[in-house]
Amino acid sequence: MDIVSKGNMKVITIRPGEYYVSRDNVVISTLLGSCVSACLYDPINRVVGMNHFLLSNRRYSKSMPMYITEAGRYGVNAMELVINGMLNLGAKRENLRAKTCGGSSLLRPPGESDSFFCVGEVNCRFVVEFLKNDGIPVVASNMGGDRGRIVRFSSGDFSVLIRKIRTSGMPKLVKDEKQFWLKSIESQEKKCEEPDLWV
Repeated sequence: MDIVSKGNMKVITIRPGEYYVSRDNVVISTLLGSCVSACLYDPINRVVGMNHFLLSNRRYSKSMPMYITEAGRYGVNAMELVINGMLNLGAKRENLRAKTCGGSSLLRPPGESDSFFCVGEVNCRFVVEFLKNDGIPVVASNMGGDRGRIVRFSSGDFSVLIRKIRTSGMPKLVKDEKQFWLKSIESQEKKCEEPDLWV
């Protein structure tokens, strides 16, 4: 996470796996490919939060509820961290509103239109399901497609500015995201090797 002060405003840049919450005058920024960000805000208590996460699994089943997968549990954790962080700063759950973005199809193998390797699609599906189940209205959404996004979320008027990335900027984003995705899978698989003991 990078924090830069510009006058009386802070610009915070978050990376995959990170989140940020604040009551201050901030702009939270990130770069998304297949990852998803939920930009959450309480307009009454003026608390904002944003996360950046990528569900990771070797294969996805389109019919399996996301919550029961290891990847889904990670997504629930990513969402609860930002929500709980906002509640700790005085936000009220019933006031929360969301704007969602990301989930492009950068990691889909070339030439495959219906692949289980549909990371962006699964990320989009997860965040929509989570917010619906949690009763948090989605005010705006910019998800899917085949281009990355630079996202800036302002606490001043709760606006989200999105700039789509040109093709020339994509190879590095795809490479970085794939490395993060594979590292997350490896971490999950190591955890799965350790049995849970119930006493």
